[in-house]
Amino acid sequence: MPITSTILDVARTRPNQLAILGAFDQVLTYADLVEDSRRMYTAVDALHAEQEDPPTPAPETQGIPITAVSLTSAYETSRIIAGLAGFRAVSATIDPRWPLSHQVGVIVTTGIGVVISGSTELAEALASANWTGTVITAAEFHAWEAAIDLAETAPPTVRDDAEPFLMLFSSGTTSNPKAFIKTRRQYRDNVAVSSAHLAPFPGVATLAPGPVSYSLTLYAVIESLATGGSVHVADEFDPFTMGARIAHEDITRIVAVPAVVRAIAEAARRSPERFRGLDLVVTGGANLPASIRSSLGEVLPDTRLISYYGAAEIGFIGDSRDGDGTWITVYDTIGAEVRGDDGVPLPDGEIGTLWIKAAACSYGYVTGTTDAQLQGPDGWASVGDQGRIENGLLQLAGRAGDIAITGGHKVSLPEVERAFETFSPVGSEGDGEVAGDGGSARDRQPRLGEVCAIALPDESLGSIVALVIEPDSAESASDDVPRQSGIPDKAELLAHARAQLAPQFVPRRFYALDRLPRTVGGKIRRAETVELIMSGLGVRL
Repeated sequence: MPITSTILDVARTRPNQLAILGAFDQVLTYADLVEDSRRMYTAVDALHAEQEDPPTPAPETQGIPITAVSLTSAYETSRIIAGLAGFRAVSATIDPRWPLSHQVGVIVTTGIGVVISGSTELAEALASANWTGTVITAAEFHAWEAAIDLAETAPPTVRDDAEPFLMLFSSGTTSNPKAFIKTRRQYRDNVAVSSAHLAPFPGVATLAPGPVSYSLTLYAVIESLATGGSVHVADEFDPFTMGARIAHEDITRIVAVPAVVRAIAEAARRSPERFRGLDLVVTGGANLPASIRSSLGEVLPDTRLISYYGAAEIGFIGDSRDGDGTWITVYDTIGAEVRGDDGVPLPDGEIGTLWIKAAACSYGYVTGTTDAQLQGPDGWASVGDQGRIENGLLQLAGRAGDIAITGGHKVSLPEVERAFETFSPVGSEGDGEVAGDGGSARDRQPRLGEVCAIALPDESLGSIVALVIEPDSAESASDDVPRQSGIPDKAELLAHARAQLAPQFVPRRFYALDRLPRTVGGKIRRAETVELIMSGLGVRL
C-alpha cells in the first residue's frame, strides 16, 4: 500500500488520527503531516535551488536531488522522511555516530545536496572536502519552513512506481555501510509483505524506539504510515519512561532491536502492569537469543513475539515465532536457495550462500560506494548471508566471514556462540550462604558475558575455532580484582561446548578480552576481534 495515498486518504477521512508522536508535545496528526509536508518540501526545494554549483546526485537517483537527515532526534528525522515522501525527492538518513570520515565519504560520493545536521564538525569537514552542498541545522530548517506561505505550496501526490524514494545503507557489521536506492514500487512491495505477516494494521499504535538511521526503525515509521497506524518514536529505549508511554498512549505493538526486547522484559518484570496492553513485539535479526525469548514469555505470557529475518537491500524474507528461534519460515511470496561457491543449489542441510528472490529487492548498490554486486543475472540476490535449508525451513549461519573451515568441516561461528547462551557455571544454581563481605556465594559466581566465536589460522587444520569472552560487567566492580577473575573455568566451558556442539564446532581455545569491538549499532565486529587476539591483546584461558 503506497505511503502517500494512505496518508492523504486518512488525512481526508480521519484528519485527527495520530500519525507521528515523539516526546512531550511532539505530535503530528495525519492532517498536520500533510500540511507540514507542503512547507517542508518547499523549503528543501529552495535550499537545493539556491546552490550555485550543486552536487551531482548518484545516477541511481535519476537526477533527483538527495536530502539527508543526520540528527539524533527520532521525531525530527521521522517527520522529514515522511514529509518528503509525497514529493519528487530522495531522502537519506545518516547516523551521526558514524565516524566523521565515513559521513563525509558517503555524502560526497553519493552527491547528497542538503544535509540537515547540528554538527559543526561535519559542516567543517564537508567544506574541507570541497563539497558544494548545504548543511543546515534543525532550528534553521524550521525557520525556513515557518517563513513559507502555505498558499504558495503544492500538495503531496502519489508518485510513480519507478521513482527513487529512499537512499539507505547496509548495516556495516562486516564493513563500512554500502548505499543503495529503494524505488517506491520496491517499498510498496515490502509493505505488502510486512502487512501480511507482521500486523501493522490500521489504527494500531506502534512504538519504534531508537535511531531512525537504523533500517528497522525507519521501516517501522514507513509501514505504520503506509497502513494508517500511529508510530511513536523515541531517541532511545528508557525503561523508566517507555513503560509509562506504553500504558498512557495505548501502545499495543513494538518494533525494536533485540537489545531493546531484553530491556522490555526486564522493565516488565519490575512494573508488569504497564506492559500488559502489549499484543505484539516484533524484532529484527535472525537467531534471536533464546534467553530473550524466554524472558519475555515468562513476564508477558500473552504478548506475541516475532523475530523476522530480512536484509535492508532485499526486504522481509521470513520469521520465527516459537521454539529456539533458529529456524525461519520463509514467506510464501519469497524465493530462497542455498548455493555453493559454484552457484549450484546445495542439498538439504549443507551450509552455503543464501540467495533470495523478492520483488522488494533493490537493483544494486550506489555507484562509487562499493564494488559488491547485489543481484545476479537471474534476478536472485545475496548479501553474503550463509545458511542451510532443511524441510523447507531456513537456518542462518552468519555472513561469509562467520564460517570457519576447520579440518575440511564448515563451522558456523554464530552457532557456536548460541550454544553458550545456556551456559551456567558449576554451583551457580545454589542459593549460597551470605559471605563475610555481605554478598552471597551465588551473587559472586562467575557469569558469562558477551562472547564472540572466531577462526584462528592453524597449519594442520587450516583454522581452529576459538571463543573470546567479554567478562560480565558485574564481575569487575572492584578495582583491585582483575577483570578476568569473572571468567568461568576453562574446563567448565569446554565441558559445556562438548555437550552442546558437534566435535568440529567445539572451541579449541578460549580467550578473555576486556571489551569486544562493536559497530555504532552495538553489533560485535568479528574481524576486529580476530585482529585483537592475533595481536596478543586477549588473555588465553
